[in-house]
Amino acid sequence: MPDSEGHRISVTVNGTVREETVGDRLTLADFLRERLRLTGTHLGCEHGVCGACTVLVDGDAVRSCLMLAVQSDGAEIETVESLAVDGELNPLQRAFARNHALQCGFCTSGFLMSVTAALREGPVRDEEQARDVLSGNICRCTGYTGLIKAVAEAGAERKDTVR
Repeated sequence: MPDSEGHRISVTVNGTVREETVGDRLTLADFLRERLRLTGTHLGCEHGVCGACTVLVDGDAVRSCLMLAVQSDGAEIETVESLAVDGELNPLQRAFARNHALQCGFCTSGFLMSVTAALREGPVRDEEQARDVLSGNICRCTGYTGLIKAVAEAGAERKDTVR
């Protein structure tokens, strides 16, 4: 219910229930970054094109710059901060590191979350499927070769890659 200061929402973010009051026009990206201090979610274009702000909402990859925080009420949200456990990178993150799938790192969190969602849906069997999985995100640094190799490697080991 709206009140004079905003809307009360309850969301589960990276396994922790958070209850907050949010304004009508606060984006999910700004809510995560500014209110919850989860700064791994990056804002690039703020038009939903680049994918840097991708998070998982109820398991689906979502551009958090295009979603209002109030729309996430009742949802389970996963950010890039949820991937490593006790400071140890997960297999997908390790595949990115091994294959030099990042340079400046700005787009990396969005790629990781998009690939995580894709791998949960099914295996990535070859470079063509890897390219398809990566097609919704933009990187200006890597040239995509390392990204494609990392996704293909992680896709081959899918059962150990995603939680």
